[in-house]
Amino acid sequence: MSARKRCYRYVGPVDLIAEVRPGSGGCRIVSAADFDSWVTERPAAELVEPFTFVVDTDGVLRLAPRRSEHVACAGGGLVRSAGEISFSREAGRWVVGDVSNQSTGYCPDVSSWAAVAEALDAVGLGRPSGFTHEVVFRRCPGCQEHNIVREDDFVCVFCGSDVPEAWNLDPAE
Repeated sequence: MSARKRCYRYVGPVDLIAEVRPGSGGCRIVSAADFDSWVTERPAAELVEPFTFVVDTDGVLRLAPRRSEHVACAGGGLVRSAGEISFSREAGRWVVGDVSNQSTGYCPDVSSWAAVAEALDAVGLGRPSGFTHEVVFRRCPGCQEHNIVREDDFVCVFCGSDVPEAWNLDPAE
């Protein structure tokens, strides 16, 4: 499957996915009107923090408060991307301030930006040209632990083994 249309399964703690209930999930944002309605309902204190987001398999942006789990925002399903996102007002319109792929539950590859860009464009939100903070996730082939690669050091922080340069968090891939 191409990275552009890749879907990510939840790979985080099983106790978190066990708490997800049918019909749950973040607010689906399919239009500018949806976003305007959603953002006007947010208390001012909530708007100063990033929000949890996922892009679902339909390419739709889903938003939830920051302290929400990504798997809950996704309703337990597959995603095309996940991370944190913040918004600000510029020239009278809402734009994305910061956006990352930081989700230790889905560990999406940085290439998932394409799905985020499509979802934001569909809503008409101004956006950066890529993640403002990229997180590189890898699974160690030796100890199977999930790692965040920092400064291009592709070494497992748990056991010292080399981790692959290509994304490998989903054992089914």
